[in-house]
Amino acid sequence: MAEFTVPALRVVHAVVGTGSFTAAADLLGYTQSAISRQVAAAESAAGMPLFVRKARGVEATRAGEAVARRAAAVLAELDAADRELAMLSDTLAEQVILGAFPTATWSLVPRTVAALRSEHPALVVELHEASTPALVRQVSAGGVDVAVIAVGQGLPAYDLRGLRTVRLTTGGSGVVAIPRGHRLAGRSQVTVDDLAGESWIAGAGLRGDPQFGAWPTLPQPRIAYRIHNWNARLGFVAAGLGITTVPEIAVPGLPAEVDTVGVHDPSWSGRTTTAVTKFEPTAGQRAVVAALRDAVTGAG
Repeated sequence: MAEFTVPALRVVHAVVGTGSFTAAADLLGYTQSAISRQVAAAESAAGMPLFVRKARGVEATRAGEAVARRAAAVLAELDAADRELAMLSDTLAEQVILGAFPTATWSLVPRTVAALRSEHPALVVELHEASTPALVRQVSAGGVDVAVIAVGQGLPAYDLRGLRTVRLTTGGSGVVAIPRGHRLAGRSQVTVDDLAGESWIAGAGLRGDPQFGAWPTLPQPRIAYRIHNWNARLGFVAAGLGITTVPEIAVPGLPAEVDTVGVHDPSWSGRTTTAVTKFEPTAGQRAVVAALRDAVTGAG
């Protein structure tokens, strides 16, 4: 009697999940004839039909549903085995504490951690969120291994002696977050004069911490609200109560109710997102920095 093979189980699971041979082929990267062959092999092993062919797609029989259900469990165990074996062969079996300023955790850090989980499953990444001044102190003191910080115009000259810095972005003037339907919506770029008269939602962090809010070179901005939490701040923007500045690396993580517009400002050189480690980082720390650079490049 024929037995189920892993490829056949994977195909049956995909066909039941997608509802058609064509969609399953696209999902798995198989040709449609390969899908048909694997389904035939699975039906031979089952000793009964697993699918009913219809004008549009296929419908699983009760036997097909049962095989797909069991296949899901088998495939999950095989994937777990692959991950375990990868961990045994991965030389980067260490723990790295990755710190980042809040807006870097919206998109950049999650993409970085996801890539590291795939490439170095034995590398344990612990996350820490803090302001740039706090992160610089923590890297120097050894409490954080890799820190994502912001440097540039309008920020203090942080003491980075004894630390290794890697530029992740080339700078940029930043963008302004505006509500959907705002008068500036749909424009790729505006000037500082265009921002005059707007109400601003500003940060309310600890004294000395960098704050986002009104555009830095805008004279006498009108601050409508000062809010510590970024989610609340963007909620106020989405509700049409004001606008705020955000770093460009945070744009992919903005809520759908918020749009962005660039600002042309020759007097503002912008800020650079930088990774900081001790001067001689470990292999795991270097892998984290490399993943951060790849995540920035991939978002561009």
